Amino acid sequence: MLAIPGKACGECAFCCKVLDIAELSKPAGELCRNCIPSAAGSCAIYAARPAVCREYECLWKGDRAMSTQLRPDRVGTLLMEDPDSGEYRAVCDPQRPFAWLNPLVFKHLVTMAKQGYTVVAKAGLKAWRVHASGQWGPCV
Repeated sequence: MLAIPGKACGECAFCCKVLDIAELSKPAGELCRNCIPSAAGSCAIYAARPAVCREYECLWKGDRAMSTQLRPDRVGTLLMEDPDSGEYRAVCDPQRPFAWLNPLVFKHLVTMAKQGYTVVAKAGLKAWRVHASGQWGPCV
């Protein structure tokens, strides 16, 4: 994929913290032991990283229409489509579980719900459903 101007990872390594990587025994919410955040989001095993890491493409980085202000580390939320569940997700750091309520992020989530997506905000084991009306509540 061609790089989109203004959409480089830079110092962002948010995906290396919030995502569960079974191949590395890395739970969601903990920074990957291979991440070198002081080196602009570098990975100590980049050349030998697992396929799940190689294939992952941050939705923010690949969507030309998504504002540069929505970079995951800036808003505390990683936006992604989950192919297994069909959900559109806002994945937050468990230490900032309500980062998805940032007005920029929340507006985006409501827009996605209006487009017919099932929108879920997640932080660790907690999850909230966001509806097209702008209402939200816990998933049970």
